[in-house]
Amino acid sequence: MIKEDILNLVKNGGHLITEEVTILLEDLAHIINAQDKKLDDVTPILNWLEGKRKSYAVKVEEIGIKNLDKWHVEEKTGNIFHESGKFFSIIGVKVEGAKGREVSSWTQPMVKQEECGILGILCKKINGVMHYLLYAKYEPGTIASLQLSPTLEATESNLRRTHGGAKPLFAEYFENGGNGKVLVSVVEVEDPGRFYHKTNRCMIVEIDEKENIEIPEYFIWLTLPQIKKLLKIDNVINALARCVLGSR
Repeated sequence: MIKEDILNLVKNGGHLITEEVTILLEDLAHIINAQDKKLDDVTPILNWLEGKRKSYAVKVEEIGIKNLDKWHVEEKTGNIFHESGKFFSIIGVKVEGAKGREVSSWTQPMVKQEECGILGILCKKINGVMHYLLYAKYEPGTIASLQLSPTLEATESNLRRTHGGAKPLFAEYFENGGNGKVLVSVVEVEDPGRFYHKTNRCMIVEIDEKENIEIPEYFIWLTLPQIKKLLKIDNVINALARCVLGSR
Protein backbone atom coordinates (compact mmCIF):
# COMPACT_ATOMS: atom_id res chain seq x y z
CA MET A 1 0.00 0.00 0.00
CA ILE A 2 2.87 2.37 0.79
CA LYS A 3 4.43 1.78 -2.63
CA GLU A 4 1.14 2.45 -4.42
CA ASP A 5 0.59 5.67 -2.48
CA ILE A 6 4.05 6.94 -3.42
CA LEU A 7 3.62 5.89 -7.06
CA ASN A 8 0.29 7.72 -7.28
CA LEU A 9 1.89 10.83 -5.79
CA VAL A 10 4.66 10.76 -8.39
CA LYS A 11 2.24 10.08 -11.25
CA ASN A 12 -0.10 12.85 -10.16
CA GLY A 13 2.84 15.21 -10.25
CA GLY A 14 3.23 14.43 -13.94
CA HIS A 15 6.56 12.62 -13.52
CA LEU A 16 7.71 9.72 -15.69
CA ILE A 17 7.83 6.35 -13.92
CA THR A 18 11.00 4.68 -15.21
CA GLU A 19 12.59 1.44 -14.00
CA GLU A 20 15.09 3.44 -11.95
CA VAL A 21 12.30 5.46 -10.33
CA THR A 22 10.35 2.28 -9.57
CA ILE A 23 13.35 0.69 -7.85
CA LEU A 24 13.97 3.79 -5.76
CA LEU A 25 10.30 4.01 -4.82
CA GLU A 26 10.36 0.35 -3.77
CA ASP A 27 13.37 1.04 -1.57
CA LEU A 28 11.64 4.09 -0.08
CA ALA A 29 8.56 1.98 0.62
CA HIS A 30 10.72 -0.67 2.34
CA ILE A 31 12.37 2.01 4.48
CA ILE A 32 9.07 3.59 5.50
CA ASN A 33 7.54 0.19 6.24
CA ALA A 34 10.50 -0.79 8.45
CA GLN A 35 10.50 2.55 10.25
CA ASP A 36 6.75 2.33 10.92
CA LYS A 37 7.36 -1.04 12.57
CA LYS A 38 10.36 0.23 14.59
CA LEU A 39 12.81 -1.94 12.63
CA ASP A 40 15.37 0.73 11.78
CA ASP A 41 17.47 0.83 14.98
CA VAL A 42 21.08 -0.31 14.47
CA THR A 43 22.09 -0.37 18.14
CA PRO A 44 21.16 -4.04 18.65
CA ILE A 45 22.93 -4.91 15.39
CA LEU A 46 26.15 -3.21 16.47
CA ASN A 47 25.93 -4.90 19.88
CA TRP A 48 25.41 -8.27 18.18
CA LEU A 49 28.41 -7.70 15.88
CA GLU A 50 30.64 -6.56 18.74
CA GLY A 51 29.69 -9.67 20.73
CA LYS A 52 30.61 -11.86 17.76
CA ARG A 53 33.91 -10.05 17.35
CA LYS A 54 34.87 -10.49 20.99
CA SER A 55 34.05 -14.19 20.97
CA TYR A 56 35.83 -14.90 17.69
CA ALA A 57 39.19 -16.38 18.67
CA VAL A 58 41.51 -16.26 15.70
CA LYS A 59 45.22 -15.60 15.34
CA VAL A 60 46.99 -14.41 12.21
CA GLU A 61 50.73 -14.00 11.80
CA GLU A 62 52.90 -13.21 8.82
CA ILE A 63 55.02 -16.12 7.60
CA GLY A 64 57.33 -16.61 4.67
CA ILE A 65 55.93 -17.57 1.27
CA LYS A 66 58.13 -20.68 1.33
CA ASN A 67 56.41 -21.79 4.53
CA LEU A 68 52.90 -21.84 3.02
CA ASP A 69 51.14 -25.19 2.82
CA LYS A 70 50.32 -26.27 -0.77
CA TRP A 71 51.54 -22.97 -2.24
CA HIS A 72 54.71 -22.89 -4.33
CA VAL A 73 57.07 -20.41 -5.94
CA GLU A 74 57.90 -21.19 -9.55
CA GLU A 75 61.66 -21.19 -9.84
CA LYS A 76 61.89 -19.68 -13.34
CA THR A 77 59.32 -16.88 -13.07
CA GLY A 78 58.96 -16.34 -9.33
CA ASN A 79 55.16 -16.65 -9.70
CA ILE A 80 53.29 -17.99 -6.68
CA PHE A 81 50.63 -20.64 -7.30
CA HIS A 82 48.50 -23.27 -5.54
CA GLU A 83 49.39 -26.88 -6.25
CA SER A 84 45.85 -27.49 -7.56
CA GLY A 85 46.30 -24.84 -10.24
CA LYS A 86 43.11 -23.21 -8.93
CA PHE A 87 42.24 -20.33 -6.59
CA PHE A 88 44.66 -17.59 -7.66
CA SER A 89 48.32 -16.97 -8.45
CA ILE A 90 50.65 -14.03 -7.98
CA ILE A 91 52.17 -12.85 -11.25
CA GLY A 92 54.10 -9.85 -12.52
CA VAL A 93 52.84 -7.51 -15.25
CA LYS A 94 54.49 -4.82 -17.34
CA VAL A 95 52.33 -1.84 -18.32
CA GLU A 96 53.11 0.51 -21.21
CA GLY A 97 51.20 3.44 -22.71
CA ALA A 98 48.76 4.09 -19.85
CA LYS A 99 47.57 7.57 -20.77
CA GLY A 100 46.22 9.76 -17.99
CA ARG A 101 48.00 7.88 -15.20
CA GLU A 102 50.71 9.23 -12.89
CA VAL A 103 53.29 7.44 -15.04
CA SER A 104 52.66 5.81 -18.42
CA SER A 105 54.71 2.66 -17.84
CA TRP A 106 55.50 0.48 -14.83
CA THR A 107 55.77 -3.08 -13.53
CA GLN A 108 53.96 -4.59 -10.55
CA PRO A 109 52.80 -7.86 -8.98
CA MET A 110 49.11 -8.77 -9.39
CA VAL A 111 46.70 -11.40 -8.13
CA LYS A 112 45.64 -13.46 -11.16
CA GLN A 113 42.27 -15.21 -10.94
CA GLU A 114 40.63 -15.63 -14.30
CA GLU A 115 37.25 -16.82 -13.05
CA CYS A 116 34.00 -15.17 -12.10
CA GLY A 117 33.00 -15.38 -8.45
CA ILE A 118 29.59 -14.81 -6.94
CA LEU A 119 28.71 -12.08 -4.45
CA GLY A 120 25.12 -12.73 -3.42
CA ILE A 121 22.65 -11.37 -0.90
CA LEU A 122 19.43 -13.18 -0.03
CA CYS A 123 16.34 -11.17 0.86
CA LYS A 124 12.81 -12.00 1.95
CA LYS A 125 9.85 -10.35 3.61
CA ILE A 126 9.53 -11.12 7.30
CA ASN A 127 6.18 -10.08 8.76
CA GLY A 128 5.68 -7.95 5.68
CA VAL A 129 9.02 -6.13 5.94
CA MET A 130 11.86 -6.77 3.49
CA HIS A 131 15.00 -8.10 5.17
CA TYR A 132 18.47 -8.84 3.78
CA LEU A 133 20.67 -11.67 5.04
CA LEU A 134 24.24 -10.61 5.83
CA TYR A 135 27.12 -12.65 7.17
CA ALA A 136 29.51 -11.58 9.94
CA LYS A 137 32.55 -12.94 8.16
CA TYR A 138 36.24 -13.00 9.01
CA GLU A 139 39.02 -12.49 6.47
CA PRO A 140 42.71 -12.74 7.45
CA GLY A 141 43.74 -9.37 6.00
CA THR A 142 41.19 -7.26 7.84
CA ILE A 143 41.89 -4.70 10.55
CA ALA A 144 38.29 -4.88 11.76
CA SER A 145 37.79 -8.54 12.72
CA LEU A 146 34.33 -9.64 11.56
CA GLN A 147 32.51 -7.48 9.05
CA LEU A 148 29.00 -7.72 7.64
CA SER A 149 29.41 -9.39 4.26
CA PRO A 150 27.19 -10.76 1.48
CA THR A 151 25.23 -13.93 2.20
CA LEU A 152 27.58 -15.65 -0.23
CA GLU A 153 31.13 -14.76 -1.26
CA ALA A 154 32.49 -17.53 -3.42
CA THR A 155 34.99 -18.01 -6.21
CA GLU A 156 34.51 -20.73 -8.80
CA SER A 157 37.16 -22.76 -6.95
CA ASN A 158 35.19 -22.42 -3.69
CA LEU A 159 31.99 -23.56 -5.38
CA ARG A 160 33.78 -26.56 -6.84
CA ARG A 161 35.24 -27.33 -3.39
CA THR A 162 38.82 -27.35 -4.67
CA HIS A 163 39.92 -26.70 -1.09
CA GLY A 164 38.44 -30.06 -0.06
CA GLY A 165 36.12 -28.44 2.49
CA ALA A 166 32.40 -27.79 2.61
CA LYS A 167 30.50 -25.96 -0.09
CA PRO A 168 29.69 -22.35 0.85
CA LEU A 169 26.37 -21.92 2.62
CA PHE A 170 23.39 -20.76 0.52
CA ALA A 171 25.27 -21.33 -2.76
CA GLU A 172 22.23 -23.10 -4.20
CA TYR A 173 20.31 -19.82 -4.24
CA PHE A 174 22.81 -18.15 -6.56
CA GLU A 175 24.29 -20.85 -8.79
CA ASN A 176 22.86 -21.58 -12.22
CA GLY A 177 20.93 -18.33 -12.42
CA GLY A 178 19.59 -18.30 -8.88
CA ASN A 179 16.99 -20.25 -6.92
CA GLY A 180 14.34 -17.60 -6.28
CA LYS A 181 13.41 -14.25 -7.80
CA VAL A 182 16.59 -12.66 -9.12
CA LEU A 183 16.44 -8.92 -8.46
CA VAL A 184 20.04 -8.15 -9.45
CA SER A 185 22.56 -10.07 -11.53
CA VAL A 186 25.44 -8.04 -12.93
CA VAL A 187 29.14 -8.70 -13.44
CA GLU A 188 31.70 -6.26 -12.03
CA VAL A 189 35.46 -6.08 -12.38
CA GLU A 190 37.15 -6.46 -9.00
CA ASP A 191 39.86 -3.87 -8.20
CA PRO A 192 41.84 -4.13 -11.46
CA GLY A 193 44.72 -2.25 -9.86
CA ARG A 194 45.43 -5.37 -7.78
CA PHE A 195 43.55 -8.24 -9.49
CA TYR A 196 44.30 -9.47 -13.02
CA HIS A 197 41.14 -10.39 -14.98
CA LYS A 198 39.11 -11.00 -11.79
CA THR A 199 35.34 -10.56 -12.00
CA ASN A 200 32.37 -11.15 -9.71
CA ARG A 201 28.68 -11.54 -10.39
CA CYS A 202 26.75 -9.36 -7.94
CA MET A 203 23.36 -10.87 -7.14
CA ILE A 204 20.36 -10.12 -4.96
CA VAL A 205 17.86 -12.97 -4.83
CA GLU A 206 14.47 -12.75 -3.15
CA ILE A 207 13.00 -15.91 -1.66
CA ASP A 208 9.36 -16.50 -0.82
CA GLU A 209 8.10 -15.06 2.45
CA LYS A 210 6.83 -18.53 3.42
CA GLU A 211 10.15 -20.26 2.83
CA ASN A 212 11.85 -21.09 6.11
CA ILE A 213 15.61 -21.41 6.02
CA GLU A 214 17.95 -22.19 8.88
CA ILE A 215 20.10 -19.19 9.77
CA PRO A 216 23.54 -20.10 11.21
CA GLU A 217 25.07 -18.28 14.15
CA TYR A 218 27.04 -15.66 12.23
CA PHE A 219 24.21 -14.62 9.89
CA ILE A 220 21.67 -11.89 10.57
CA TRP A 221 18.59 -10.42 8.86
CA LEU A 222 18.69 -6.64 8.42
CA THR A 223 16.16 -4.17 7.08
CA LEU A 224 17.03 -1.63 4.41
CA PRO A 225 17.10 1.40 6.79
CA GLN A 226 19.42 -0.53 9.11
CA ILE A 227 21.75 -1.26 6.19
CA LYS A 228 21.64 2.37 5.06
CA LYS A 229 22.73 3.49 8.53
CA LEU A 230 25.42 0.81 8.91
CA LEU A 231 26.95 1.80 5.56
CA LYS A 232 27.86 5.13 7.14
CA ILE A 233 29.74 3.56 10.07
CA ASP A 234 33.45 2.75 9.77
CA ASN A 235 34.47 -0.88 9.18
CA VAL A 236 31.06 -2.48 9.70
CA ILE A 237 29.96 -3.46 6.18
CA ASN A 238 32.70 -4.86 3.97
CA ALA A 239 33.58 -3.69 0.46
CA LEU A 240 32.00 -6.68 -1.28
CA ALA A 241 28.62 -6.15 0.39
CA ARG A 242 28.86 -2.47 -0.54
CA CYS A 243 29.47 -3.57 -4.14
CA VAL A 244 26.35 -5.76 -4.22
CA LEU A 245 24.14 -3.19 -2.51
CA GLY A 246 25.38 -0.52 -4.89
CA SER A 247 24.38 -2.67 -7.87
CA ARG A 248 20.68 -2.10 -7.33
